[in-house]
Amino acid sequence: MTAVLTAYSRVARAVLRTSQRRWRFVVVLMLVLLHVAVLRGVEDNGARALLLAHLGLLLLWQPFLGGESRVTGSQAILIVLGAAVVTLWLNWWLLALWVIVLAGIVGGKVFQESARWQRRFYLAEIVYLLALLTIVILPEIAPRREITPEIYTGAEYGLPFILAAMAFFPTEPDAPEMPQVIDLFYSVFMMLILIAVVLGSFTFMTLGRTEYMHALTYTVFLVAGGLYLIAFAWSPRIGYGGFGVFFSRYLYSIGLPVERWLHFLAELSHVEERPERFLSESVAGLVRLPWVVGASWNAAHGKGETGETSGFVVDFKARDIELRIYSRYRNGPMLDWHLRLLGELLAEFYVAKLREQELRQSAYLQAVYETGARVTHDVKNLLQSLNVLCSVAEQDERGAGELQALFKRQLPAISRRLADTLEKLQRPEAELPSSYLPVTVWWEVLVRQYRDEGVEFTADGLSPDLHVPRALFDSVADNLLRNALAKRGATPGLRVRVTLRCRRPIELRISDTGAAVPEEIARDLLRAPVPSAGGTGIGLFQAARLAAANGYRLALERNADGEVCFALAEDREI
Repeated sequence: MTAVLTAYSRVARAVLRTSQRRWRFVVVLMLVLLHVAVLRGVEDNGARALLLAHLGLLLLWQPFLGGESRVTGSQAILIVLGAAVVTLWLNWWLLALWVIVLAGIVGGKVFQESARWQRRFYLAEIVYLLALLTIVILPEIAPRREITPEIYTGAEYGLPFILAAMAFFPTEPDAPEMPQVIDLFYSVFMMLILIAVVLGSFTFMTLGRTEYMHALTYTVFLVAGGLYLIAFAWSPRIGYGGFGVFFSRYLYSIGLPVERWLHFLAELSHVEERPERFLSESVAGLVRLPWVVGASWNAAHGKGETGETSGFVVDFKARDIELRIYSRYRNGPMLDWHLRLLGELLAEFYVAKLREQELRQSAYLQAVYETGARVTHDVKNLLQSLNVLCSVAEQDERGAGELQALFKRQLPAISRRLADTLEKLQRPEAELPSSYLPVTVWWEVLVRQYRDEGVEFTADGLSPDLHVPRALFDSVADNLLRNALAKRGATPGLRVRVTLRCRRPIELRISDTGAAVPEEIARDLLRAPVPSAGGTGIGLFQAARLAAANGYRLALERNADGEVCFALAEDREI
C-alpha cells in the first residue's frame, strides 16, 4: 500500500509540474467532486465514492507531504484510516468538520501568496467553501431545517459558477519547484472562527428559538465585533502600544529580559580582562538560567564545559567561538532563537575581549617602537656631538687649556643626555616624568654647548624663578639646531638664530635663513614621521608629541626662503 501511494503521488506531481494552470484544474475538480457528493447526501453510496476521489485529488494538491518524498508506514495508515472513515461513518457533522478544515488550509495559504491572481483564486475558494457550509451542510444538522428551497436551489446551481470562474483565473509566472506552504497560525485561527460561528448559530436557534438565517447573521456580526475589539486592543494606534507590545515583549524575553543578560556581560567585561576567563565565567552565568542545564564551548584560547548535558541542544558557531547549549526543555522556535541570540551576545563580547587584548599588545609594541625610534634619534644626535668634539680635538690649533674648557662644557651635557636615553630605553611603556630646572640654568648650558657652532643667541626676560621642562626643551632645541646646522653645511653662510622669550607664554624660537621646507614635507611635519635623508625622520614628530604631553605646542611658525622659523610655546596661540 505504501509503495502504491508513493508511486501515485510521484506520477501525479510530475504531470502537474508540466503546467502552472493544471494544479488549478485539480483544485477545481476536487471542489466539484465535493460539491456533487454533498448534494447527493451522506446516505448515497455514490457520494462516498466521490469523496474518496476528492481525497485522492487532495493528496495531489495538499502542501504537507511533498510528491518526491516516500510515504512512510504511519502516513499510509492515516490515509487508509481516512478513507475508511469516509466509507463507513460518513455523516453531515463529519462533512461540516471537513469543510471547516479545508477552509482553514486554504485560508492559511492566502496570506502566503504575494501574486495578486493567486491570492484571488484562494479567496474565491474560501467563498465557495463558506457558502457550501452555511447554505447546504449546516441546515442538515441545525436544530430546525429552515432553509428555503429557492436558496438551496440557488446554491446547487449557482456555486458551480464560482468554480468555473476559478478555472479561468489568469495564471502568473511562478517557479514550478516552489514548495507549497501554509500559515499554521492563520489556518487554526480560521478554523476556530468557523467553529465558533457554527456553534454560536446553533446556540441562538436552541435558546432563542431564532430562525437559522437570523441566528447565523447574529453570530457572524458578534464574532466580527469581537474580532474588531481584539484587533483594537492589540494595536490601538491612539497613543499606547496595546496588547501586541506586551505579548511581543513576553515572547522575546522568555522570563529573562535581554537587558539583564547584557548588564551581566557588561559588568563581567569590566571585571575580567583575560578572554579565556571571561568566556568561562560567562558560560557559567548562562547555565544559571532556569531553562539551561549545561553548556560547552570551544574557542581560540581553549575549550571546556559546565553543567549537565541533555537531549535538547542548541548549537551556535561564530568566527572565534563554538557554543553548545543544553536546554532543560524541548526547544520551540522562539526558545531556540532566544538561546542563539544570547550566544550571539556572548560571542560579540568575547570577540571584543580578544580585540582589546590585541590592542594592548599593539600599544605595547608601538611604545617599544616609538621609544626605539626616539632613542635612535637621540643616539644619532649624541654621536654627532661626539664627532664634533673629536674633530675639534684633531684639527683645532687652539691650546690645551681651551680644548679642556670645551670638553668640560660638552662632556657633562653628553653624559646627562646618555643617561636620559638609557632611562627611556628601560621604560618604553610610559612617558618619564619631566624634571624642571630654572630657565637661566638651561639657557646657560645651551649657549655653552653651541657657542662654538656659530649660533646666534638672544634671550629676553631671563629669571631664575621661571622653570621649564628640561627633557622637552633639550629635545626640541637639539633636534632643531642639528637640522639647521646640517642645512648650513650644505648652504655656506646660512645664519642660525635662537630666541628665548621668558614672559607668559614662554616662547622658544629657532630660525635659519635657508631654503623653505618643501610643501609635501611641511604638510605632515610634526604630525607624522616624514622622509629624511639623514635619519629615521621621526625626531620632530616625537618632539611635537613630547611638547603636547607637557602642555606645550611645537609649530612651524614661518616657512619661506630666507626665513624658516620653528616655535615652541605653552599651549596657546603662537
